[in-house]
Amino acid sequence: MNTHPTFVTDRRQWLIAAAAGLAAPTTWAQATPPKTIKLVVPFPPGGSTDILARAVGARLATQLGVTVVIDNRGGAGGSVGAGEAARAPADGSTLMMGHIGTLAINPSIYPKLPYDPIKSFTPLALVAKVPNVLVVNEKFPATDLKAFIAKAKAAPGRLTYSSGGNGSAAHITFEFLKQQTGTFLLHIPYRGAAPAISDVLAGQVDAIFTGTPALIGHIRSGRLRPLAVSSAQRIPTLPDVPTVAESGYPGFEADQWYGIVAPAGLPAPLVQLYNSEINKALVSPEVSRALTAEGAVPTPTTPQAFAQLIAGEIPRWAQVIKRGNVKLD
Repeated sequence: MNTHPTFVTDRRQWLIAAAAGLAAPTTWAQATPPKTIKLVVPFPPGGSTDILARAVGARLATQLGVTVVIDNRGGAGGSVGAGEAARAPADGSTLMMGHIGTLAINPSIYPKLPYDPIKSFTPLALVAKVPNVLVVNEKFPATDLKAFIAKAKAAPGRLTYSSGGNGSAAHITFEFLKQQTGTFLLHIPYRGAAPAISDVLAGQVDAIFTGTPALIGHIRSGRLRPLAVSSAQRIPTLPDVPTVAESGYPGFEADQWYGIVAPAGLPAPLVQLYNSEINKALVSPEVSRALTAEGAVPTPTTPQAFAQLIAGEIPRWAQVIKRGNVKLD
């Protein structure tokens, strides 16, 4: 008896697409996903990684006719959860929502990672690029980036910014901004994005520069004021918010990105299956709408292109980290 009616439907759809030359190689049809898939999120609930993982995971469950369990494993800038995912069996039962922090920044931050971002994982699919948004508390006396930078330069070290922890993507993004603007602000690290944002909301910290999904609700409520976005162009979700580049710093671009990986050694048919299904999820109306509403840009691509992105981002952010003398403590 077939226990995966949804998966059978998708296979039939794929076979039709394959006849038109639109799908993956025929080995895809031989792959069967496990009945339960654990999608590791190496951060606490509430942050951008968690939000995106839940949206994509729910759609994958529907498409494949399986159960997808979100497993939040926070700690050490995502290194704890990533290490656990890397040690899992390469049978398709464990996936991880990778992130610029875990896959590109951590190698320059942690001297003894429990995983290698290149050797320990099989890249499956890039999920989304997520512009960072520089926000301040609604009562902060600056309404644009120029005024914010002026205040920072007028009193070096007086203004504060939060992040989800030392070496986190939000930390490194703000460090990059400091380097590009010649400013110095005091970094206040937290254990995860949610508490870091909460203290900006409470007015205990002046600013945070992190992924749009975790901020957009507070921006819409008026409790956080956006000053600039990190992308090369303005984003549809916040069309009135200028980019850092157009605010006086040409060439500035520092988006976060997210993608799903599996433990190294995942069989090629499963790689093809998951890539096809993740890409299908990203263009589905519900996921596309959900990600876009959060300020994320769905970015379907091949496993090879995702692998190239990871390899290229590691040395880029290593330079920022070295120049800023970023340390864990």
